[in-house]
This record gives sequence, C-alpha cells and structure tokens, in this order.
Amino acid sequence: MMRVRGVERILRAYATVEGAGVKLHRAFGNYEVPQFDPFLLLDDFRAGRPEDYLAGFPWHPHRGIETVTYMIEGTVEHGDSMGHSGNVNAGDVQWMTAGSGIIHQEMPQPVNGRMGGFQLWVNLPAANKMMDPRYQEIRKAQIPVVSPTPEITIGVICGSFNGLTGPGRDIIADPQYLDVSLAPDTIFTLPVREGYTAFGYVTGGEGTFDSEEGHRVVNRDLVLFGGGASICAKSFGKGMRFLFVSGKPIGEPVAWRGPIVMTTREELRQAFREYENGTFIRKKA
Repeated sequence: MMRVRGVERILRAYATVEGAGVKLHRAFGNYEVPQFDPFLLLDDFRAGRPEDYLAGFPWHPHRGIETVTYMIEGTVEHGDSMGHSGNVNAGDVQWMTAGSGIIHQEMPQPVNGRMGGFQLWVNLPAANKMMDPRYQEIRKAQIPVVSPTPEITIGVICGSFNGLTGPGRDIIADPQYLDVSLAPDTIFTLPVREGYTAFGYVTGGEGTFDSEEGHRVVNRDLVLFGGGASICAKSFGKGMRFLFVSGKPIGEPVAWRGPIVMTTREELRQAFREYENGTFIRKKA
C-alpha cells in the first residue's frame, strides 16, 4: 500500500498588493524559500471589483524563472519584448520560461464582470537560468479532463493522470499540475512521485487532506505535504476544488529580488545592472 503523505503545514493566503496596485492573495512567496522548492510563489488574483485589478502589471522584467498563469474567469492581455501579444482567456494556461530575460506586461480584464486566476512561479536550476526564453500557450480545449468516478473531475494541465498527459511539456521541474473537483463527501487518492515537493491549494468548498480529519481546509488554504507516495483528499458537504502541484526539488541557493531569481547575489546584481543599462535582453543562442 502506498504511504500517504501527511499534512506538513497549512498556510492561509494573505492579502497583498503587486504590480501597479493589483489587490491579490499570496499563498506562499519568498518567506517560504526553500520549503516549496522548486516552486517560489503562488498568487491568487481572483477579484470581484475591477478597481482591484485594472491597473495590472505594466512592463517589468523576469530572469531565471518560469511563470505559469492559469485563468478561470476573465482574461489577461499580454505583450512582451519578444514581440508576442495576445490574451490568456478563462480556462487557458500560459507557461512562460523567462530564462535569460524577458520584459512583459500583463493586464487583467473582466469578462461579464468577472476576472480571476492564479500565477505560479517555478525556479530554474543554475544550468538553465540563462536558457532562451520560450512560451507554451495552452488553450482550454487542449487540457484533457478526466472523471475516474462521477464524483471526481480532474483537469490535467501538466504531468499525467489516469493515462492522460497534460499539454504542458518538456518542463525542467517535471511538474504535475492538476485542477481537481470533488463532489460532496468524496474521497480521492492521488499517486505522487516520492521525493517530489507537493502541495494543494483550495479554490472552493471545504475538506481535509488528513486521515484524522483534524485539519479542515477551505478556500484560499494551502497544504504542504510531507513525504510519501500518495495524497488523500476528502471533501465535505460543499464539495471541494483544489489545485494540486508537484515537482522535483532543485536544492540550490536562491538569490531573489523582485521579478528576478538567480543563484548568487552577484548574478542578481548583474541582472539589474543589465536591465538599467538596456542590455537585459539577450540574443537567442
């Protein structure tokens, strides 16, 4: 029998402000390094009022990381220094590998008065921090949805589940990224790679990931799992929806300031010097 991972820590997403004044909730960030290695940050920008997010995230740089934007409502208008532009719409995912450097902007917009989504930051190993930037634009229709039972529905964004592989491919952290919905009073067991970091972020309803039911979790609670080969989720009377993410730890130092994450402080200083003197964007190898 697979050893079930216990609940190592529960974090409550806290309100903060980013970009040009966007009000959002942060599930974890630089204060939690390296507990979530290779993951650096998870932001929840679901919002009910346009004034909370319309200022958006004007032009800013990234280097040394990947950003994963998953929209569930509304849209994000995107543009960057590579000449890309477009929209990330409800149900879509944009997996951006900043690598050696990219400058972009992200401007949230409501659709039918609604806007919301999540952004995950994934660290890159030192050997890959200066790789060529790239995008994986994943549309909702490309994401396979599987229901192993009528009470369970899973969107497979990246990694594999039940014989289906998500469209997010060739990602260095070897991640699994699932959007899991459970009907009321449903138990779900999910195999997880041993040695990989794993967490769940509740986006609706209530339930537990603890066999003793001692840790009830609700919307905007994040659960960091301990070691083992599976997790077990149980929903309560409202059902439960959560994002499940796992990935291979890097185990390297993290030098982080703002939107740039390197391995050493000198690499970080160099990145900001290049941004200030206009040499931040590198030609493709």
